[in-house]
Amino acid sequence: MSETTRLRPRRPTPGGAESGGGSGRPRSGGAAARSPRPGFWAGRNPWLHAVDAAAILVLAALGIAGFHLAYGGDRHYLVAGLTGAALGLAVAFGSSALRPGWLVSTAGAFLAYLLVGGLVATPDESAGGFIPTLASLRTLLLGIVVSWKDNLTVAAPLGTASGMLVVPYLSAFVCCLAAGLLAWRLRRPYWPLVPVTVLFVVGIAFGTHEAFLALPRGVAFAVTGVLWSSFRRSAARVGTARVVSGETTVADPGSARAARLRRVGLGAAVVAVAAAATLALAPAVTAGAQRDVLRDRVVPPFDPHNYVSPLSGFRSFVKDQRDSVLFTVSGLPQGGRVRLAALDAYDGTVANVDQSGSGSFAKVGDASSIAAADPPSGASTPYTLDVTVRDYRGYFLPGGRTTTGIAFDDKNSPAAEGLYFNPLTDTAISTAGVAAGDEYAVRVVEPKRPDDALLAQAQFAPVSLPAVDGVPQVLQAKAGDILGDSQAPLERVRTLESYFQKFGAFSNGLIAEGQVPSLSGHGAGRLRAMLTAKQMVGDDEQYSVTMALMARQLGIPARVVMGFYPEKPQPAGTKIDIKGKDVHAWVEVAFEGYGWVAFDPTPPKNNVPIPPDPQAQSKPRPQVLQPPPPPQAPVELPPDSRPDVLDQEQKKDNFWLILGPILAAVGIGLIPIAVLALPLVLVAWLKLRRRRRRLAAEHPAERVSGGWREYTNFATDLGASLDARSTRRETAAVLGEAFPDSAGTTTMLARRADAAVFGAGRPSENEVDAYWADVDSSIEAMRGSLGFWRRQRARFSPRSLLLEARAALAARGSGARGADRAPALRRLWGRRGTAAKGRTRGGTE
Repeated sequence: MSETTRLRPRRPTPGGAESGGGSGRPRSGGAAARSPRPGFWAGRNPWLHAVDAAAILVLAALGIAGFHLAYGGDRHYLVAGLTGAALGLAVAFGSSALRPGWLVSTAGAFLAYLLVGGLVATPDESAGGFIPTLASLRTLLLGIVVSWKDNLTVAAPLGTASGMLVVPYLSAFVCCLAAGLLAWRLRRPYWPLVPVTVLFVVGIAFGTHEAFLALPRGVAFAVTGVLWSSFRRSAARVGTARVVSGETTVADPGSARAARLRRVGLGAAVVAVAAAATLALAPAVTAGAQRDVLRDRVVPPFDPHNYVSPLSGFRSFVKDQRDSVLFTVSGLPQGGRVRLAALDAYDGTVANVDQSGSGSFAKVGDASSIAAADPPSGASTPYTLDVTVRDYRGYFLPGGRTTTGIAFDDKNSPAAEGLYFNPLTDTAISTAGVAAGDEYAVRVVEPKRPDDALLAQAQFAPVSLPAVDGVPQVLQAKAGDILGDSQAPLERVRTLESYFQKFGAFSNGLIAEGQVPSLSGHGAGRLRAMLTAKQMVGDDEQYSVTMALMARQLGIPARVVMGFYPEKPQPAGTKIDIKGKDVHAWVEVAFEGYGWVAFDPTPPKNNVPIPPDPQAQSKPRPQVLQPPPPPQAPVELPPDSRPDVLDQEQKKDNFWLILGPILAAVGIGLIPIAVLALPLVLVAWLKLRRRRRRLAAEHPAERVSGGWREYTNFATDLGASLDARSTRRETAAVLGEAFPDSAGTTTMLARRADAAVFGAGRPSENEVDAYWADVDSSIEAMRGSLGFWRRQRARFSPRSLLLEARAALAARGSGARGADRAPALRRLWGRRGTAAKGRTRGGTE
């Protein structure tokens, strides 16, 4: 049998008595024929399609621009979004022009998404920046689900790494694909605005607190959308008029043209007035309004309390890694410091980072660009620190003050992919930690330290800090005694700083080097013991925490900063080996207009403590031999609870311990396949359910009629375009032209169905079974003449199901409005036919 051809059914005769759908009811003789539906190009000039494509691209570009600030103005997001928009339009155009079927169209759209996505959405994972790899395909596939969350939990600017460009690319692709299908498949002029409006809203929702050209973009979007919709509406009227003009005569073309010009002019005037009013009133209406975005509603899945405070290991740097090179740094200005962490919380045991007060940690997508939370307003020194990790191990990354970027040499390294950053404290944490050999660059814009003459006139800055708990009472009382009558902000801070420098003694507890004992730690007990001793003894760890807590008790915004700097300042730009002995801790106080200013309460290292008074040695008593202890009763040992060696060997040879993880991995890998196969399984089940319902009909004539509908449904799934208003014999004639090898069988089935429905008496059960057997054999004959893929496409094609649903909606609706609803759904992904426009395909109920 030949390949299925495009069928043009004959127009049904008004006086026909049978229904081509095989419903068993006589067809109404007064049914009016619908107007023919042209193909994709028929009745429309090609430039109308170009206007639709241009309008969709303009509206999509306005929506994509909403991501501008989220990506820090990086042009890669714009390239990804516009490429996705153009690709979506291209797929929609091909689907509308060629009508390959919904399965082929969906597969083509998915394949185009993967192939082009490697070039614009995942350039870091693609080979050479454009060739798809397994990593790029994995990012694109997982990005369909997880990229939305990652986009919201990563701090702006998002950058290009780790699939950050999937959101603008995917959203633009899907929305423009839908807009193109609606524009070129439906006659409704307004439906294509819905997808591009969704894209515009997505750009707003996934943006930042600051809006990028909100008013101009909104006005441009509204004006373009109104003009385009008006144009489409006018073009649809012109097309209808051309169809009518073939049968009637247009009375006055000049008056029609004048009326069209009046409508266009009136619409343009209304749009101009609305745009002017919006531009004038919007700033006043939205002034001071809070901009809420999805980024505010999604809590980043990161808790800094899961990582040990670096200040807890202060003494380990001094003792265990004193002469070990932790990392090398170049680019540090003379007298500069390398920051490790700013600690603004205290719980009575340890000073730590906290995201309930000074900002929060957010995942960094492409750390080469970071928006500084408090950029310096005065003089500043920009520089770049090039860091190479050697013996340093930890989760906190060495960096600088007012960081504007962190760029790892290997963007795909674990340290780079797990990077979180708090811009308010300039603290970076990598959930994977850093390892030897990691290299990265830190861009810093450090503000120039103001002198005391300027600070003396400044007040403390109103900053938000987390609460401190567990502060010893002796510390609170001593803070008031130290300040005395000091009132000026700078004077109060200098008084605290000078007190520790003057009355404190320095000791790291390195007894082997001649220092006096000094306990490590900075808990409440350690600070209480230091303040109540005859002489304070400690190092940076104790003095910095004590001064910061005293300042906080006095209402001074202060925090502890841990970092590194060499004992002797090195020339600017010199490559420096930072060792464990270079670790330090200091205090930062926030001044209004100058930001955080560093203070060093630790006394000089030559300020050693006074040694304790020597104690008189006691005279030892002579030792006396003691009698031996009495014998003890033997102890009964508990049974051996150690695992049996044989049991361990059996566990090693256990088949399920080896096969279990393999089966679990295979099961997880089959989940995407099961999701993709679910629609096919659903279609097959619905067809099986429909067949069983027809076989279980109560009346034998209904079962015979159901057999005929089963036959025509299969022909419809093969691509035949049939008219539901045709009689069975008319439908059989059309099918005979499409399937010449089955023409005789088709005509015989139609006549037997007519005889069973309209003839005298009722068919016997044997006749019904024989009729269904002939239907099945005819279907198998048609199926056997097709290739494998054609058979599978017919098996899982939903065309007959959709046509039946459309017929049901048309029967329940009223007039033409209910009948026009289903064709719109069918035309979105359906196969192109040359049948008359507006007709349903045969073989449906």
